[in-house]
Amino acid sequence: MNPQKQVSLNLNVRGLGQSATLAIKDRCRALRRSGREVYDFGLGQSPFPVPEPVVEALRAAAGQKDYLPVMGLPELREAVAAHHRRTDGLNVSADNVLVGPGSKELMFLVQLVYYGEIMLTPPCWVSYWPQARILGRRFSLLHSDFVRHWKIDAAQLAQSIELVGDDHRPRLLVLNYPSNPTGSTYDEHELKALAEVARRFGLIVLSDEIYGQLHYHGRHVSIARFYPEGTIVSSGLSKWCGAGGWRLGTFTFPNELDWLANALATVASETYTSVSAPIQHAAIRAFSGCPLIEDYLAHTRRILAAVAQRICPILNEAGVRVHEPDGAFYLFLDFNSFAAALAGRSIADGRTLCERLLAETGVAMLPGAAFGRGRRDLTARLAFVDFDGAAALEASRGVGLERPLPAGVVERCCARVVDGVRRIAEWAAS
Repeated sequence: MNPQKQVSLNLNVRGLGQSATLAIKDRCRALRRSGREVYDFGLGQSPFPVPEPVVEALRAAAGQKDYLPVMGLPELREAVAAHHRRTDGLNVSADNVLVGPGSKELMFLVQLVYYGEIMLTPPCWVSYWPQARILGRRFSLLHSDFVRHWKIDAAQLAQSIELVGDDHRPRLLVLNYPSNPTGSTYDEHELKALAEVARRFGLIVLSDEIYGQLHYHGRHVSIARFYPEGTIVSSGLSKWCGAGGWRLGTFTFPNELDWLANALATVASETYTSVSAPIQHAAIRAFSGCPLIEDYLAHTRRILAAVAQRICPILNEAGVRVHEPDGAFYLFLDFNSFAAALAGRSIADGRTLCERLLAETGVAMLPGAAFGRGRRDLTARLAFVDFDGAAALEASRGVGLERPLPAGVVERCCARVVDGVRRIAEWAAS
């Protein structure tokens, strides 16, 4: 960049690149256009089609053209609140719900209006800390490790606050479960313990539950059940409904945080105004639920669990450490046991590892550094989404939920995932 132009940039955005997940998607597209075979395990985009009842609702709403209320369409806000009451056991009303153009935008706005420290738990989603940096927010990192399934615990959270000494300064803790990038989740006992610490220190918890509906056994539990007065629950359509490109996210606030919800709505009114009207009308159908949507969820969960169960042993047997996930469609691969061998191949950090893997095998992943791990950490995130979700759904429905999913469904419908993971294992062991 021209130095004269560089100095005109906001200091907080100098040196920032495009989001790693979006950048890898663009790169995969370009490589495929050039004729390269690429196993696209980079961007975490659901492979499944949007449920047909929701698509039908969008068709019916195509003529909706009015600006909608900043907080969101009242009928949609009620559907979202009812969804959380029904699936999460939360005592919330439509007044507690804010609808935005994707949960990413809402997360940016909450950091904008909340003037406090942001607490992150790497490895964590790639956009949390860049958003904090863009806004000039102070953020702290609570690191986890492989042994702990990449999760923090209550003692660690309490210690991180006590060590600083200023126990009750404003803090916002971001939790994401099932996790992007690890697929791990917190159980009820762990969430209760974290909630006790959050209450003791007056934390606000931003509970990113965008993958909650993709818990493989349908047993997602929200920390808001145990800390309702201080928890914002984030959700949306992108992951469980396969509608990432529709850009609709939701925040559900407790009454005690209405001041924060109102501040977000004020900023929204001066920025994006409101979410697309047809999308909001269609989303009512998604959040209201029906037997067809429940069937869709049951099959997508079963397929994702089966894929994870198929590919994790391939990696572990090759010496690449990975935990089988609890939900979502991610694995977090640990290559650190190969450090000496990789160093002999001039690979000393995760970014170089992913670059070489893509160049030599066609497999695209993202380095752990993109998720807050150290630059020299030999970890990477694999999004096992490079398969035909519609075909997998059809095959799973053909079997029926009363019978186990035959191994042949994964081998046939998700062959690119299995083949790509084999390539990783062979490359690491070579």
